[in-house]
Amino acid sequence: MEDDYRPLLSPEQTGECYSNRDSTDSLDFKTKRPFHVEPRNIVGDDPQERVSAEAAILNSRVHYYSRLTASSDRLLSPPNHVIPGPEELYIYSPLGTAFKVTGSDPSSKNPSIITIFAIWNTMMGTSILSIPWGIKQAGFTLGVLILIFTGLLMLYCCYIVLKSPKSIPYVDTSDWEFPDVCRYYFGKFGQWSSLVFSMVSLIGAMVVYWVLMSNFLYNSGQFIYNYVHNVNVSDSEFGTNGSDKVICPFPNTNPGGNSTIGTLYLGNGGNETSDVSFDHWWSKTNTVPLYLITLLLPLLCFRSASFFARFTFLGTISVVYLIVLVTIKAVHLGFHLEFHWFDTTQFYVPEFRLLFPQFTGVLTLAFFIHNCIITLMKSNKHHENNVRDLSVAYLLVGLTYLYVGVLIFAAFPSPPLFKDCIEPNFLDNFPSSDVMVFVARTFLLFQMITVYPLLGYLVRVQVMGQIFGNHYPSFFHVLALNILIVGSGVLMAKFYPNIGSIIRFSGATCGLALVFVFPALVHMISLRRQGLLRWPSALFHSFLILLGMANLLAQFFM
Repeated sequence: MEDDYRPLLSPEQTGECYSNRDSTDSLDFKTKRPFHVEPRNIVGDDPQERVSAEAAILNSRVHYYSRLTASSDRLLSPPNHVIPGPEELYIYSPLGTAFKVTGSDPSSKNPSIITIFAIWNTMMGTSILSIPWGIKQAGFTLGVLILIFTGLLMLYCCYIVLKSPKSIPYVDTSDWEFPDVCRYYFGKFGQWSSLVFSMVSLIGAMVVYWVLMSNFLYNSGQFIYNYVHNVNVSDSEFGTNGSDKVICPFPNTNPGGNSTIGTLYLGNGGNETSDVSFDHWWSKTNTVPLYLITLLLPLLCFRSASFFARFTFLGTISVVYLIVLVTIKAVHLGFHLEFHWFDTTQFYVPEFRLLFPQFTGVLTLAFFIHNCIITLMKSNKHHENNVRDLSVAYLLVGLTYLYVGVLIFAAFPSPPLFKDCIEPNFLDNFPSSDVMVFVARTFLLFQMITVYPLLGYLVRVQVMGQIFGNHYPSFFHVLALNILIVGSGVLMAKFYPNIGSIIRFSGATCGLALVFVFPALVHMISLRRQGLLRWPSALFHSFLILLGMANLLAQFFM
């Protein structure tokens, strides 16, 4: 009798699974196979409702194709117009009952405005804190030009990734991601290399998060301690006077040199307080990164990350607050700009600097969304507007970066401070006693505490899934992976917490494969197979590959 209650939509697979066709929440369409049910057993929401003639014909077609698909030839699989749509799916019982599947419908798709801001929110990350530093490294004029050019280049490569599944003939790619496309064109090498470079971007982001969380926790604790004990440290900090104080934590005694190399953060890194005991136990590099282990390592071991996904809205709030903070600071400080095209002066950097590859590395990660853009666009209600919506989203991201970077650079008070004092995290240019900056650091700290387990979950799913075929093979496997991830973050927070350098190296590394090489090669191979590849296109996309390689190599010489 147990077989009488078994649905005819069996989750078991034979052979190669059929691809997703407009997924629903209740069924996994990767396992959906054609099925046969007599028309008299199909009912609607009303048990008395008879099946329509159109539905009966559809059922007969599915029955016909189900006899053909015993063959391993995918060309015999039912076409899209034969497989029932989500609104026509039922779970049937041999007892004559049928229940309509309540899954996703067109109304659950997102309009363009939601899709645009979803891309904007996903792309907005820790890189926004390093944009002013990147502009300083490249020079103001060259930095603005590079930001615009890199944004356009990243948009084009993202467009190639978005359309790449549709260029594959005779295969249903509706549920494919870009690693699947790489596997189709390059085999196992493409699949594993795309996975490795995707891991570089995720683990690099987690390392940056650990460094920033240590920074924000330290400064927040310093603010609370100084407020409770009435400690005034403004006199011991090198910076401006007045209510809107700006500091230079690591004054560069050689304005013509490379301040990035000269700012290795060793020891206490500016933990000067009046209380020696507090200074010993509350150190930005020696103790605070270790305190975070007790909180975040257990969170990384959660089997599911759904709880933390509820707090992703904090990212939007944090970015909006940062924009407000930058605006207020710029209004109070005013603009301090002088244009010296190639010569370094006492207070200003030249407009064109040879350190500009550092900024291109940062921007490669700042505009990086290529590994998840296909997924984000699947929820768009009007797929014909995908290219427009992607372009608008990149425009908003570029304007946000440009707004924050230009205002912080222009408002940085020079004189009396040298523009080269702008830190890789521009919040470090404001003292821990600044109330508005304290609120920003607290917002970002809580946001990163909730996002960090999500990033760890993505790393675990991809690594464990590929190696063991199980996202959670055992607690000890997961614990060992998490210890490696956390250990890398702690080591970087202690010995080299320069988020600008971490971002540029991870961005240039993952960008080499997932932004430049694989999209360009996929595009050229697709055109060649269609007989549409011309030499101007081949030259341009080969130039993109060389550009990605040069971007990565240049990071080692800066």
